[in-house]
Amino acid sequence: MSFAGFPVAALDFYDDLEVENTRAFWEQHRATYDESVAAPMRALCDELAGEFGAAKIFRPYRDVRFAKDKTPYKTHQGAFVAAGPSCGWYVQVGAPGVRVGGGFYQAEAPNLARIRDAIDLDHSGRELERMLTSLEAYGFERSGERLKTTPRGWSADHPRIDLLRHKSLAMGRSYGFEPVIHTPELADRVREDWRRLRPLVAWVAERLEALG
Repeated sequence: MSFAGFPVAALDFYDDLEVENTRAFWEQHRATYDESVAAPMRALCDELAGEFGAAKIFRPYRDVRFAKDKTPYKTHQGAFVAAGPSCGWYVQVGAPGVRVGGGFYQAEAPNLARIRDAIDLDHSGRELERMLTSLEAYGFERSGERLKTTPRGWSADHPRIDLLRHKSLAMGRSYGFEPVIHTPELADRVREDWRRLRPLVAWVAERLEALG
């Protein structure tokens, strides 16, 4: 199957799922998920695989074992291409449309320590700052879990204390409801943005390579 974009039915499916997140709704509309969400996501990932590698398409089911929210289904469909331990590129579709991103997504202690050590060094820390500034100029937004306090071992007046507070770090942007998300050209948009994110992903992957 060649990628033709995500149909309007994909966004409508998640819009309705947010209102009625139940097994009964899912079973009644499973064909819509399979045809309008899962199949286009597989096709999109297949188109990008030649340059970025094979993607992991996430299961639609939530892990509710330890969650207060017991709704059984995710309200978006995501896919992730790993470039190294805990880092890579991301794309998702949901009721708000399509979103892309890339960066460092987990915070196990050895990974986090290695990233913080690199941020602490002037040459690598400034390199990361320049990449983030460049991505922000292209319309990407920074996200990730952050400490409210100063991480242990660093001074509150460190020149990159804001970055050191990050436990995960990603840059992403939304295409929302732009008409392109319903067309084959979406693959080109995602490819272009993932290329822009490649220096950030490579920066993280290089620091974590020894942990792979």
